[in-house]
Amino acid sequence: MILLKLLGIKWLPITLLVVIAAMVCVGLGIWQLDRLAQRRVFNVHVLAMQALQPLILPAQDDLTSMEYRAVKVSGTYDFANQIAIRDQFYDNQYGYHLVTPLQLVDGEAILIDRGWIPSAGNSSSSDWRKYDQPGEVILNGVIRLSQTTPNFGGVPDPTLTPGQPRLDFWVYANLDRIHEQMPYPIYPVYIQLDPDPSRTNPPIPYQPVLDLSEGPHQSYAIQWFSFATLLIIGYPFYINRQEGQKK
Repeated sequence: MILLKLLGIKWLPITLLVVIAAMVCVGLGIWQLDRLAQRRVFNVHVLAMQALQPLILPAQDDLTSMEYRAVKVSGTYDFANQIAIRDQFYDNQYGYHLVTPLQLVDGEAILIDRGWIPSAGNSSSSDWRKYDQPGEVILNGVIRLSQTTPNFGGVPDPTLTPGQPRLDFWVYANLDRIHEQMPYPIYPVYIQLDPDPSRTNPPIPYQPVLDLSEGPHQSYAIQWFSFATLLIIGYPFYINRQEGQKK
């Protein structure tokens, strides 16, 4: 009887809307569960990397599978080919991250995110030379992966052309693109140096603070599934009540 009412001419449009709304809620719940699964995989990976001893570079390992693993590396900076990543902040001040190739003993180089520098007084690559650290250096940091697409709403970097052989300022660390303007091979990952709380002079090393909790995804999923259940179960009761009031 209730099914006939739901599919009747009078209630059919509302029934379709309720079904669609319930399907949307179920879809959003599944999406939140997928986000939860992704977050759990990420957390397990980070914790596994953090439990390992620092990796000494150069190494033949697949570094692209080791993001957030601690590394130790020595070499010589190549200041002539360093770049800057735009839109970086430190203590509410706008600036850049200074990224400098470190030449290793095996002939390759790896990019080092040396940290934040202010935008003021650093409008060109020649301005960055005041941060030079000549000679061999020994560095500690973590492996980070190349970013192949801009953040949501971000603007991609322009494509290099014969008339524009290099970019000094980049929106994000796309290592495949950056490699095109380097005179030597570079590793497919880069290193963010370990923060130094006592350091107040740029470049100031930076690493993101990672949230390794499961976040709100499970509770959100339960909410969406609850909304779908209320729609599917509550709607027939609503129809019966409306029809009963007319008798």
